[in-house]
Amino acid sequence: MSGGRLDGSPLGQCQIGSRMTTESALDSRGYRDAIGRFATGVTVITWDDGEVTRGMTANAIASISLDPMLLMICIDKKVSAHPQLMGARAFAVNILAHDQFELSKTFASHGVEGMAGVPYERGQTGSPLIEGALAWIDCEIAERLEGGDHTIFLGKVIAVSIERPEATPLLFWAGRYRSLGEYA
Repeated sequence: MSGGRLDGSPLGQCQIGSRMTTESALDSRGYRDAIGRFATGVTVITWDDGEVTRGMTANAIASISLDPMLLMICIDKKVSAHPQLMGARAFAVNILAHDQFELSKTFASHGVEGMAGVPYERGQTGSPLIEGALAWIDCEIAERLEGGDHTIFLGKVIAVSIERPEATPLLFWAGRYRSLGEYA
């Protein structure tokens, strides 16, 4: 199997619809469209850098390890929230429920300083924990890593809570918000 994929296609090519392209034909739009087919949950990342309390909608998060408990968030270096998060010592991931679509939109415009009047409590790290979120994860920043045009923030989990265990998540897929359907 050297030099190819499990499906027999050679490395360095990408299947788009029914056509095959070479790596040189790959572009960021094609990559973004393809990765957009991976459904993600929707979260609001919150933090307090000592000067500003802020939140921003994000779906680039992932669990990294259970022992120790680590997760990562990826933040575009061009967004206005990036320098503030670079100066923060902690953040919280607030996982949104399907009925929090409007809340997600509120925080989607490059982050919101002062939390836009959204009710919250402070976590152990001082990060805002949004009232009514499906769940939240409070983290101390353990490491900041270069990730191309993003910074990867590795968070050490300090506290976690499932606030609404009966709620279903708000999802994002193919550039649109979605809700969870039952598998028959």
